Amino acid sequence: MAKSWTRRRFLRGMVAGSAVTVGMPLLDVFLNGNGTALASGAPIPTRFGTWFWGLGMNERIFVPKNTGPGYDLPEEIEALAPVRDYVNIFSNFNATTDGKPNLCHYTGWVVLRCGDVPLERADLPGQSVDVTIADAIGRGTPFRCLDVNATGDARDTYSFRGRNGYNVPETSPANFYQKIFGPRFQDPNAETFTPDPRIIAEKSVLSGVLEDASRFNTSLGYEDRIRVEQYFTGIRDVEQQLAHFLEKPEPRPACSKPPEISEEFPKGVDYALVAKRHDLMTDLLVMALACNQSHVFNMTYANSFANTVKPGYDKGHHTITHEEIEDPDLGYQVMSSWFNRRAMESWASFVGKFANFPEGDGTMLDNMVIYAHSDQNYAKIHSISGIPMFTAGSAGGRIKTGIHVDGGQTPGTRLPFTLQRILGIELDAWGTGANRATSDIAEILV
Repeated sequence: MAKSWTRRRFLRGMVAGSAVTVGMPLLDVFLNGNGTALASGAPIPTRFGTWFWGLGMNERIFVPKNTGPGYDLPEEIEALAPVRDYVNIFSNFNATTDGKPNLCHYTGWVVLRCGDVPLERADLPGQSVDVTIADAIGRGTPFRCLDVNATGDARDTYSFRGRNGYNVPETSPANFYQKIFGPRFQDPNAETFTPDPRIIAEKSVLSGVLEDASRFNTSLGYEDRIRVEQYFTGIRDVEQQLAHFLEKPEPRPACSKPPEISEEFPKGVDYALVAKRHDLMTDLLVMALACNQSHVFNMTYANSFANTVKPGYDKGHHTITHEEIEDPDLGYQVMSSWFNRRAMESWASFVGKFANFPEGDGTMLDNMVIYAHSDQNYAKIHSISGIPMFTAGSAGGRIKTGIHVDGGQTPGTRLPFTLQRILGIELDAWGTGANRATSDIAEILV
């Protein structure tokens, strides 16, 4: 009977004649009713990543006036000048509530991540596009996906398998360094290889307890079964990850273990701290990909309620979007735009680091595509029609770059639909209702 389960319940198994246990996540059943090629000849993998920033834009000074290649750079995106030829910008694409409430700073990004409209803030009606892509191209590496952010807050994530399955990001450069380049890291260019016995033991423990899973699952309700399945998906991912640490990796000439980051980065959301944290995490991410630690990643610059601050100014970015009066001569919110420009500087820096990293006969950016978007169009009125989106990179020569595409109010879901198809996922449609995408964005296809 379900009543017999408690939070002290563990999954049990036997490994080498010894009993092993693994604790379970918090479940409803525990609660009451309130509750090209490399030099070695190996192919260069195609990677996929996302980049997120909150609070949108001001169309008047953000959206280019001309479409196609060689687009102009209005003042809010002037920072993109060094990387414009690598970046596509997508404007006038629609996201709709499809008859459901517009949940401020939530509905827009959920639609662009999973193609469906949430009914409430606890609702994530599907899995995010990065998870789908990671399941397709993320295998064969120690980490199926790498999640990081620049906010320093582990709650700021836009990657999920469902409402009970958020992927928790790394928020500390020091911790992220240890995750990738700590004791478990196997240098792909080392002449010798010795499996770590501690990893062998960890993998055996995980394998042992999975035998108890099916018996445990039969006594649970629907919501808990979903929660447990997501939990075991995580365990299986860890088990597969450990298996990679037990095999000698293929040589990666561009891989070079970076100097250790041991000092904890200061806390806070001062814009300069956020930018510095973002740069450090990006540097580590670039080398992690060069060392073939993952093929998929997510970076959050600022969350959808972005509370980034500027010293000497008494209000954060989110508050400013609602309280600041538009300058009558300029026609936009000056301080809010100042924060948007800082976000675009970090986006340009992010793209530039991949574009400037040599790989094969080109750069790392040539072998990847990054999908970037916000949560709103104009944050002052919580508009979700025309949410700004970008891509960077050519995905191994499959995507044209340096193009501005006007979507003509067609669904914004067309972009993640197109990217999935480019990366080899067979789809005839993606999304639901008014947000259902059935046609590629042909302007960017090679």
